[in-house]
Order: sequence, then structure tokens, then C-alpha cells
Amino acid sequence: MRRLLLTLLVALGLPAAAQDSERPAVLVADDLFITRDRELVAQGNVEAFQGTTRIRASAIRYNDETGALVIEGPIVLNDGDGTVILADAAELDQGLQNGLLRGARMVLNQQVQMAAVQIDRVEGRYSQLYKTAVTSCKTCNDGELPLWQIRARRVVHDTEAQQLYFDDATFHIRSVPVFYLPRLRLPDPTLDRADGFLAPSIRTTSLLGTGLKLPYFITLGESRDLTLTPYLSSSTRTLEFRYRQAFTNGDIEFDGAYTRDDQLPDETRGYLFGEGSFELERGYKLSFTIEAVSDSSYFTEYGYSDEDRLRSDLTLSRARRDSFVRTSLYNFETLRPGELNSTLPTVVIDGEFERRFFPKAWGGELRFGLEAHSHWRSSDVDVIGRDVSRINGSLKYLRRFTHRSGLVTDAQVGTTFNFFDITQDDTFAQNHSDIAPFAAVGLSYPMARREAGGASQVLTPVVQLGWTDGSRLDIPNEESTRVEFDQGNILSLSRFPRPDRRERGATAAVAVNWSRFDPNGWDTYVAVGQVFRSISDPAFTDTSGLSGVRSDVLLAGQIKNNAGLSLTARTLVDSDFGISKAELRGGWSFGKTTVEGTYVWLEADTAEDRIEAISEVSIDGSYDINKQWSASADVRYDVQNSTAATAGLGLTYNNECVSVDLSVRRRYTSSTSVEPSTDIGFNIGLRGFSASNGTERYERSCGK
Repeated sequence: MRRLLLTLLVALGLPAAAQDSERPAVLVADDLFITRDRELVAQGNVEAFQGTTRIRASAIRYNDETGALVIEGPIVLNDGDGTVILADAAELDQGLQNGLLRGARMVLNQQVQMAAVQIDRVEGRYSQLYKTAVTSCKTCNDGELPLWQIRARRVVHDTEAQQLYFDDATFHIRSVPVFYLPRLRLPDPTLDRADGFLAPSIRTTSLLGTGLKLPYFITLGESRDLTLTPYLSSSTRTLEFRYRQAFTNGDIEFDGAYTRDDQLPDETRGYLFGEGSFELERGYKLSFTIEAVSDSSYFTEYGYSDEDRLRSDLTLSRARRDSFVRTSLYNFETLRPGELNSTLPTVVIDGEFERRFFPKAWGGELRFGLEAHSHWRSSDVDVIGRDVSRINGSLKYLRRFTHRSGLVTDAQVGTTFNFFDITQDDTFAQNHSDIAPFAAVGLSYPMARREAGGASQVLTPVVQLGWTDGSRLDIPNEESTRVEFDQGNILSLSRFPRPDRRERGATAAVAVNWSRFDPNGWDTYVAVGQVFRSISDPAFTDTSGLSGVRSDVLLAGQIKNNAGLSLTARTLVDSDFGISKAELRGGWSFGKTTVEGTYVWLEADTAEDRIEAISEVSIDGSYDINKQWSASADVRYDVQNSTAATAGLGLTYNNECVSVDLSVRRRYTSSTSVEPSTDIGFNIGLRGFSASNGTERYERSCGK
């Protein structure tokens, strides 16, 4: 039968959508005729639409006098806003806003489906469903019940408020009723934010017992929200909270908890974390961080954070192409056993300014930098309560020359000026100052080779000769107690991390970098370097790799391939082939498995407060058992003491209608304030309603 396209201009109003009120109705059908009663009948592959509302059916009867539509199924009605209705028969008014659908099923945002004996559409806004079954699980025609469903005497869907209202609701797992609620309200899946409960979780620990977390989300306007989560168990009564607010030029977020428990029954416990950032005029950025906790064992017992030193700060900064300025106020708090906040620099003011110039007459680059720093200890005891302030500046000229032979020469010359003020320490004079000129020249000769298969190799030998004048000031080492010798500072004139220390005398750095890039296979990088100096520097510890007039040999490398393997390694080797530090990181993704690991070796060094050697390995991995099930595991093992530090297992199930997470974690280490503990967590979320669903979609085919 040939297909006939007919367009009817009918003055139908849409009270729910004023923008469509003047649009005509359009009808497409195989056959079209008018009965003696002036009914327009369309039969065979019928499609009718007005604005965003569309209907597909086997037949449509339209009464010109009343404007009513009688539709014969199977019917598919799509309102254009993510709602699809399937029905056996329907009677609708002229605007498709009011009517009756029998044997209907409503699908919201391709996630939640509601099957009902009858659906009444009212004013285009409300849909009333009677004797309804609601689920986000895929249902098939094999008679098998969904994993979960909510059965209700009536469900009202408010498309404007994006809410579902249930009367006499019963939650079922398969065919078993679990609980009953006379009234229930849930957001429909098209709603991003609404007041209501989020997915609950169960947490069991050996210290706190078994407890339930039930978060409740509260909207405070379009730009603010608050989440309150009561956490109750036999040993704790905790209220967690999260507050978020967005502004036109930034945002803030605060997370915290208020606790009364049996661990410290006479004390109020809790924590507060906050952060925010704001874009200001003239390119400035203001940011802050707040970290505070009631006691040193709270994080370990409740699992809110792994931090053992807290930092709160307020920072104002601006970065431009040729300038940078920053000023910061910090407050530090230690949670580590054996450390006292009164003898640590807990209050710090830090600022820096840097500007680059490109003089056309000279060429090259002129760079000016200025840094100011102060830190205070709360202790009033001499020496251990020492306070230090300093101002450090530098002015240097840099230029690069590339010769026709391929040789590259990098030259720099400049000076630093330094001022220090030391108080509350009678073993040092209060004021110190010096000027230290410096110069350096570096030579590198990059050599490249192209292989027949498309791979390329680059070999670059590098030599740098440097000199810094003057002798070191007689000041305490407050900020440069830990020095890392790596690829990033092998060509630096000073390898101390902060300007309260600077290498002096003549130095020479020798390095070789080799890399190979293969677009079809392995990529490899290797670096070897060593530093020589005219005089040894006692500020370098033995395990820093820089003590003496000749440093340890730095070996570093990386290898990765297209199959998902990646390895990175770095070590320091002394003249006796001893290793003071070593680090190995790697990851491998193959098939359904992902494995990542780290190994760290640090030799004992009392100068770095390391009484015994550290040898530790960390491994974590995951395995996708199938499309729904995945497992994960992690372990941190202390090789030096032959004991595990932490271990964890996780099992996750995800399908189109439910997500389940089960985790078990054991912490073996203990201290004077923290005992070993086991933590078991259980989360379950109903997809389509849970705010924790995320954007990932899971599909399941019938019969599989």
C-alpha cells in the first residue's frame, strides 16, 4: 500500500507550551478518509506530531467538532522531553494534554519505566498511573521479574516539578516485599538536583561497630546545596555535612563531621575541610584551604582522610606571560606521633615575585626574582622556639646559542642577595646578609637518528660548568633538610630546595640523555648524570647522593609500550656500587586486568630522621570479571620489617538498575594513639533515582 503524506493545519492550542500554540498538527499515514460523522480516520503506520509531541500508532480517529483523538495501539507517545509512553489504546484531547491511556508503560529518560493498567494525562503536566510497577531494571517478555521494583496503588508524575509521588508503595526484591510506605516521593531521572535522601551505606569497623549512613540532600537555591549524613552505630553518633556554593567568579566547598562516640566519651570530636577559589579583577586569583581536626586519631578511626600533617592557607596570585606574583599565609598542624606543634613552624608567610625582560639590544632574557618568607613557632623556649624571616632576590641574564654544527650553548650570569633575621635562638646572631654572584655555561649536542621502521632515537650529551662566589652564612638549616637529586635539578647551580641554602664554589655536571620513540611499539628513555664540585658541602646528607666532592651516579629511565605496560625507575649508585635510594613505579593493563605498583628503598640516615632503612612495596589492581562484576585489591607491605601496613579488597556489581559496592580494609600498623583496625563498607544504589549513578550507562539484552 502506497504511503500518503498529508499535512493538516488545525488550530490546536498547547497550554503547557506557549511556544507551540500556533504550530499546526501534522499527520502521516498510509490511508486517510473522512466518515459520515465528520471523523478524520488515519490508518496504517500512522505518525502524528505537534511541536515536540509525537505519536506513532496503527490508527488515529480525529473528531473535528470536539478535537478529541481516539488512538488504536500499539501506541508510542514521545513528549520530546525524555518521556516515552507505550500503550494499547488511548483517548486524548486536541492538544494531547489530557486523556486516558490503557495498558500503558511510561519510560523516563531511558532509565525508569513504569507499567500501569491505566494512565490519565492531566493538563499536559501530570500523568496519573494506576496499579503501577516501577523499576529501572530491563524487563523482558520471558516472565522473569526484575531484580527490584516499587509497586504502588497510584503514581503521579509531575513533569514540571520533575517528581514522582507514590501512594501505598511497596518495595520488592524479585517477588518478595521488603518494606511498605504509605507515601513516597522520588525525583524523576531528568532532575539534576532535588531535596531528598541519597543512597545509604553500611560501614563496619572493629573500633566503631556496624553503622548506617543515610545522606539527605538539601537544595538552597540554584547555586547552593547542603548534604547532611547521620552516621549511627553502637559506638558513635556522627553528623557528616557538605556545603557547596557557586559564585559568578568562583566557588567554595566545606566538608566536615561532628562526633560523639565511645572512643573518647567525654570529648566532642570532628573535622573540617574547606576550599575555594575566586577569579578577581586584573587577572588575580584568590584561593583558600582549611584543614582542621579535633585529635590525631580521628581520621584513622573514621577514614575521612590519610593526612598526617594538615595545611590551611590563604593565597593571592597572578600569572602572566612574563610575570608571576604570589603571597600566601599558611598554618600547619602535625598529627604524627612524637612531633609537637609548639616546636614546629606552624605559622608561615610566604611570597614571591618574578619578572622577565627581553632586551632587544642584547638579546637573550633578563630575569628578576624576589622572595620573602617568615615562619614562627609558638614555643617561647630558646633554640627550639626559633623564628626565622628572610628576603632573597636574584637578577640573572640567560642566553642560548645554537651553532651550525648542532652544538647548543646555554649561558647565564647573575647575582643573588639574601637577608636573614633569626630570633629566639641565642646560638646564632640575629641579622645576616650576603651577595653571591654566579655564572654557568652549558654545552649540549643533540643527535637524532631515524630508523627504517619509523622509530626515532635522540642522544644528547650535556656538560655544564658553574660557579657561585662567597661562603655560606652561619644560619640554621630550617627549610632545606631534605634534598632530592633527580633529573630535574642535575643542571641547577644549587640543588637545595629552598634559598636558605645555596651551593658554593665551582661545580661541573655531566649527563647523557637517550630516548627512542616507536609509534608502533616501545618508547624508552634513559638518563645518566653525575655532579662534581671543588669543595664538599656538609649540608648534604649521606643518602642525598650529593655529599663529598663527587656525587653518586644518578640513573633514571622509563619504558612503555602500546600494550599498556609502563615502568619508571630512579636510583643513586655510589662509588662502591651501593644504593642509597631507589624507586620503581609501574603499571600494566592487559585484557580485563589492571595492575599498578610502587617500590621504594631509602637507606637509614639519622640526618634525615630515618633511624632504620625503609623498604616498602605497594600494589593495587582490578579485574573485570564480566560486564557487571569487577574485583579490586591493594596492599602496602613493609619489606624491611616483614609486615603488612594496609590491605584491602573490593567487589563491585553494576547493571542497568542497581550498583553494589563491598569493600574490606585492614590497617595493621599501630601507635600510641591509634590501634590496628578493620573497616568493612557496603553501598547500594538504585539507578534512575540515586544521585551517585554518574554518567555511565549499563545495558543488558533480553535472554542474556
